[in-house]
Amino acid sequence: MAERHTSVLVVEDEPLISNLIAEVLSERGFAVHAVAAGEEALSYLESGADVDVLFTDINLVGPMDGSLLARQVRERRPEIPVIYCSGYYSSAAVTPLVPRSLFLKKPYDPVDLCRLLTRLTEAVH
Repeated sequence: MAERHTSVLVVEDEPLISNLIAEVLSERGFAVHAVAAGEEALSYLESGADVDVLFTDINLVGPMDGSLLARQVRERRPEIPVIYCSGYYSSAAVTPLVPRSLFLKKPYDPVDLCRLLTRLTEAVH
């Protein structure tokens, strides 16, 4: 039986950051699907895609920010852990965070993100 990789839905509207995160996560064995907007993330989720963790920036293009996206995702799939990130806001400014979520301040080391993802999902797998 093939080993199952943790599936991460990355929502980041800055292409350079999105590509970097996707590359680092993929190199470390995560399955990554990256989108630039909250609406795209919800469409992907609603397609029945396998998503273990939502990693979202707070500031996104379009009408849906990362905080609203996290709440919408939790309405559809309450079991999915969430990692928020922002270079503009602190975790206090984003409250209320959904339960079982973490906040990562930009700039962050992508390797630190990998560690957080592993900690969040090791109990699930």
